Amino acid sequence: MESKSIDGQLHDFCHCSGTGEVIFFYAGYFSQNIIATVADAVKMRIEHVGAEGLTRRKLFSSFIEMAQNIIHYSADSYEKPGQTDHAVRHGSVCITAKDERYYLHCANPVLLEVADRLREKLGHLRTLTIDEIKREYKEMLRAETPDDSKGAGLGLLTMARDASEPLEFQFAPAGNGNSMFYLRATI
Repeated sequence: MESKSIDGQLHDFCHCSGTGEVIFFYAGYFSQNIIATVADAVKMRIEHVGAEGLTRRKLFSSFIEMAQNIIHYSADSYEKPGQTDHAVRHGSVCITAKDERYYLHCANPVLLEVADRLREKLGHLRTLTIDEIKREYKEMLRAETPDDSKGAGLGLLTMARDASEPLEFQFAPAGNGNSMFYLRATI
């Protein structure tokens, strides 16, 4: 990958790869309340563009998973002293459409150790067939969640299950010992 400045990468992201109609774009801080509010706008926009019922469900589900991953893993957070449970975390989400396909993009900074875990998990998901993804999804639903998990494995499996192509991802140096994480799902 050719190294770009974070500003250049953000510029590329803001244009959602420069293709298709932008259905929805949000860059800023995420919290559970913000996700709930933004989710209403996403639902309306997805309906407005005429996505079919199953496609709408997949788009909405993947949007929620991307937003949740930002809340759980973004390294750029703002917390009130003593209230780490209510931190807001920075990231971006974009939904575009082109040639009857939908693309969900998200970006946020992550700690290097989180980047390593995401790279491993996403690399593994890219090697699986859809049937294997569905099987892992069911197994994870039945398994007990480890105490230190925030559920990202299930969210990534959900997106991989709903996507029509393997999830695409990229990491770029972001300074401060962090990595900028980019993820794209095609529905």
